[in-house]
Amino acid sequence: MNILVYFIPIALFLGGMGLLAFLWSLKSGQYEDMDGAAWRAIDDDDDRPPV
Repeated sequence: MNILVYFIPIALFLGGMGLLAFLWSLKSGQYEDMDGAAWRAIDDDDDRPPV
C-alpha cells in the first residue's frame, strides 16, 4: 500500500504532461487542416514535373 504514495504522484505528473502536450499541439495549429492531409496522401503526383 505504501507504493501508492509513489505511483499516484507519478501518474498525475504524467497525465499533466500529456495534457500540456495536447494543449500545446492545439495552440500550435496541428489540428487546423485535417482534410488537406488526407487529400495530399491520395493526390496523384504524376502530373508534376520531376525535380
